[in-house]
Amino acid sequence: MTALIHIDRSGKQSRSIRALALSAFAALFVLVFTGRAQQPEEIIRIDTDLATFEVSVTDKTGRPIRNLTVNDFRVFEDGVERKPDFFEPIKKEEFGRPMSIVFALDVSGSMTAQELQRLRSALQSFVDPLADYNSYFAVTTFAMEVKTLQSFTNRREKLEKSFDKLKRDQDGLSTHAYDAVDDAVRMLFRRSPKFSGNRLTKRAVIVITDGFPVGDVVSPETVIERANAVETTVYAVILPSYSRLQQTKKPLITPLEASGLIERTGGRSFYATDSSFDPLFQALAEEITASYAIAFYPSEEKRTDQKFHEVRIESRKGLVIKQNRPGYKQIIETK
Repeated sequence: MTALIHIDRSGKQSRSIRALALSAFAALFVLVFTGRAQQPEEIIRIDTDLATFEVSVTDKTGRPIRNLTVNDFRVFEDGVERKPDFFEPIKKEEFGRPMSIVFALDVSGSMTAQELQRLRSALQSFVDPLADYNSYFAVTTFAMEVKTLQSFTNRREKLEKSFDKLKRDQDGLSTHAYDAVDDAVRMLFRRSPKFSGNRLTKRAVIVITDGFPVGDVVSPETVIERANAVETTVYAVILPSYSRLQQTKKPLITPLEASGLIERTGGRSFYATDSSFDPLFQALAEEITASYAIAFYPSEEKRTDQKFHEVRIESRKGLVIKQNRPGYKQIIETK
């Protein structure tokens, strides 16, 4: 079974699965940053021919739309329409498109033991349906520092054990949310290959917080740039335990959202406005699984010009499209 849908309208076979393998191999040659405290603005270097975009599709009411085909989309590169070379949705099947998801959990808030237990339960209920997909999860926490509780796994018992380890940071005076997302992006880049079984991997970070970062070393702009380079979408879950939202009022935008981190990576914010977190995580699972990968090979000139190229993806049916990055720059150098 072919893992990735290859759209070949030219009749040439040069851009085949072999090309994907070469692209994946090229992506391994990167400039890995050696210490955020020493060089907080250092940039990932990506060398790969294939320009890949993750898009989520909803109707005007926000309902996720599945079962679309490549013919339902239009792709514009620098304002000129072009045809995609690859297209793949996320499907619930044994060898479906892989997903790698990192949870970044804020433990600096004033969560009670009961609220923490509800969060554990909601996280488990979120993971359970996604286990039917080709999914791997990692778990990190953050307050004054970022800690990894569980590296990537698809074993439920390991995830449950990591959720049981969640504890509030009693002495934490900082909330390093941007640092935590930055660490999650690094983890996805280093341990989640762009291709798995010749399929494009969907990479996502789910940050669960009050939305008020404090004391970060890395800047939001740098995190956005790195997330875009690694083709990672960031979702935010804003818990009322932290933000003390009133159920009768529309929540105000948080500094995390105002930074553009969620919007500019194609993600979405979810607000928990009642005592049960389960509906929120169910909606999040619907959002994540209703997405599509669209990719194409830029021209030879654009592959090497080191310029940013804008890419816009539209729906032929007037549906709402969110893409995980606004364009591509094939080679990003570190100064």
